[in-house]
Amino acid sequence: QAQLVESGGGLVRPGESLKLSCAASGFILSLYAMNWYRQAPGQEREWVAGIDSSGRIIKYADSVKGRFTISRDNYKKTVSLQMDSLKPDDTAISYCNVIDTWGQGTQVPVSS
Repeated sequence: QAQLVESGGGLVRPGESLKLSCAASGFILSLYAMNWYRQAPGQEREWVAGIDSSGRIIKYADSVKGRFTISRDNYKKTVSLQMDSLKPDDTAISYCNVIDTWGQGTQVPVSS
């Protein structure tokens, strides 16, 4: 059974950085594209970034382009999201996703 576990969230100030990690188990990570989503308070869950199985094709939502970097390590079975220049509008619960499997989420509050 596929399982995803996010970690790395925490309170940060505007302008600071944070790196989220997603540990995958129960499936062959190297066969699947992976995504990060987030859900801000009172908002719908939105897609943030995606990376194909090889790591060569990467896409970002316009709202994070140039500030966030998605990466993967198929050997370590992890997917990461480096978030730089964080803004208060980035405050959300961030989720790792593969097809219809979701992690439990990790909170990223951005506040001074």
